[in-house]
Amino acid sequence: MSLKCALMMLAVWLIAIGNVDVVYAAESAAITTPHTRASLVTDHDALVPNEPLHVGLRLQLKPGWHTYWVNPGDAGDAPHLTVQASGAMHGRSDVIHWPVPERISEGGLMAYAYTGDVLLPQTLSLEGKGGGTTLKAHADWLVCAEVCVPEEGDFTLTLPAAHGYEGEAREASLFRATEAALPRPSPFQAHITPQGRLILEGAGLSTSSVKNAWFFPLEAGVIKHTADQPLEMSEGRLQLQLTADETQRPPLWAKPLSGVVVLVDAQGSRSAIDVEASPGITGADKGNQSSSGKKEINSFKVLLFAFLGGLVLNLMPCVFPVLAMKALSLVRMGGAGRRDQVASALFYTLGVVGSFFLLGAVMIGVRFAGSAAGWGFQFQSPGFVAGVCWLLLLMALNLLGVFQITSGRLSRALGNVSQAQGHGGDLLAGLLAVIVATPCTAPFMGVAIAGALSAPIFLGLIVFGVMGLGLAAPYIVIAGVPGVASRLPKPGAWMEVLKQFLAFPLLMTCVWLLWVATIQQGPDFGALVSGGAVLLGLGSWIYGLVQQRAMRDGGRGVVFFGHAAAILCVIVSVAGLVRAVITSPDRSHNVSMPQTQQGVEAFSEKRLAELRSQGRPVFVDMTASWCITCLVNERVALDVPSVRKAFNDSHVVILRGDWTNRDKVISSYLETHGRDGVPLYVYYSPHKNGEILPQILTPGLVLDVLKKDE
Repeated sequence: MSLKCALMMLAVWLIAIGNVDVVYAAESAAITTPHTRASLVTDHDALVPNEPLHVGLRLQLKPGWHTYWVNPGDAGDAPHLTVQASGAMHGRSDVIHWPVPERISEGGLMAYAYTGDVLLPQTLSLEGKGGGTTLKAHADWLVCAEVCVPEEGDFTLTLPAAHGYEGEAREASLFRATEAALPRPSPFQAHITPQGRLILEGAGLSTSSVKNAWFFPLEAGVIKHTADQPLEMSEGRLQLQLTADETQRPPLWAKPLSGVVVLVDAQGSRSAIDVEASPGITGADKGNQSSSGKKEINSFKVLLFAFLGGLVLNLMPCVFPVLAMKALSLVRMGGAGRRDQVASALFYTLGVVGSFFLLGAVMIGVRFAGSAAGWGFQFQSPGFVAGVCWLLLLMALNLLGVFQITSGRLSRALGNVSQAQGHGGDLLAGLLAVIVATPCTAPFMGVAIAGALSAPIFLGLIVFGVMGLGLAAPYIVIAGVPGVASRLPKPGAWMEVLKQFLAFPLLMTCVWLLWVATIQQGPDFGALVSGGAVLLGLGSWIYGLVQQRAMRDGGRGVVFFGHAAAILCVIVSVAGLVRAVITSPDRSHNVSMPQTQQGVEAFSEKRLAELRSQGRPVFVDMTASWCITCLVNERVALDVPSVRKAFNDSHVVILRGDWTNRDKVISSYLETHGRDGVPLYVYYSPHKNGEILPQILTPGLVLDVLKKDE
């Protein structure tokens, strides 16, 4: 008898006495393609009574090829697997338990995918009176490298009932390895803020336990997958800044956000947790809103900061260009009666508060429409910058006496900022005060604006109105407190000289705005704005000549033709500007303000993360060419020998973000730090979270911040 025959007889004998079971295969016949070997596998060779069966699609991918997670990312399609069990034990399953994927960059797109040998498991709950089963499965999957190839297959696998032992298959180790790669339930509270900050809170989170982290959303179309996810850690709190998908529509982050957070410790070990982040405030803030009284305190704080922010805004360099109009109004009040003084203050306040209401409504509307809009956003429009430049030029020419607004409908609508009659000038002064103030923010305004944009619309508008009251408050005090206005200099012949002198600050402002427009859209656009200014000057001169002749000699025909010539100059200028704005290419990513310091790098979240991972100190400077406060800080506090030397000695890298034109990365960074405008200065010392500096800098203040790390 041969050895083979003896072994076969031994197997038959063992089966007959029932001491062992037949060893059946736990892997189906494989389907092999040039890119993949696919098969259906189970974790047991036989069915174990009263236990679920684990079954899975095994994909063995050739090098360079990958398949996809449940959310494939920017492109791709997730695999599908349906398993049907029939026989004495029967059941059905189509729910895959997804292991944590890899992030794979594909030509500027981001994919969440698997490579190598991957198992996509399911849990199959069987029903019946006992016995074996036949598994029939259908699967389809997409594999990609430089090209993508859809594949599919049908699989069959027969399993008997187990007798006396569990029948664990050799493929069980695959299931154990895959189970270890599945995300576990999160032990932390999770929230997503209106600004897209994913926050985890709970014991075990610290700078020592988590060195890196990132988030995989379960649903597509929620976040921008290629964007960096800056991490901020503190004791008991993790924060990831997410960037919303550009196609997402409001309300942003208004529903729970589900996904997987991968945590990496100091040794490089990874763990993954399932999270479902609820929208709104964090768990720590919920305690502060346990009673209605605390809600009122928070609202009062926002309103207080709004008033203080508007008040301090009077001292910011951005408001300097409108001081000419304020000075004339104050001088005019010195010789006016009590009633005229109060009326002048009220009309100025109406202009300021009304402008703040309008600006707030526009900001809230733009945010609700799904676009980013920060404080001073209108100055990111070259057309708006050119329009303000021309408006201030016309006001300067009026102050110089080139023309006068003395009668007619225009006078009744706007009045004259340089004349005593009418309060249209006070309204106009209030409007222009807000226009020139918005390029910069003041202390306290960040909290107020953030609160206004996240509050209900009605409350948000009230916050903006209170901010306007703060800006107008000094003028109200001068007019409202008895005796203050009476101590101002009395009007006289000297006022005409002062009026003409104060035209020059407005002309300097025009030069600054022309520079901003040139930076935004290039020299051709700057030349167009300059040419339009010359045409407006010509129209103003013609208008003034007609006024003088009409007042001297009369003659409606001369007045008509003079007005027509002036209006024609205005139409030609505006038409040229509109055409240039419509036809000019988007230069928001290739034009930036000139750098005056050596060693300054352009800001990016990726570069910031690289420098921080290297332990390098970083100074982030968020600025814009239309922000006068930013430019003053640069000249007075940053670009000075002592500070430059301190930066060099401490090996500080300066990352400058230019917000002159719209930039979503900078807008997101500002929102992350509770700001809706520039300037913003953040200093990152090695291995520490960023420290926000005041908005008004001095060399000593910057040097003191650097010395803290010595």
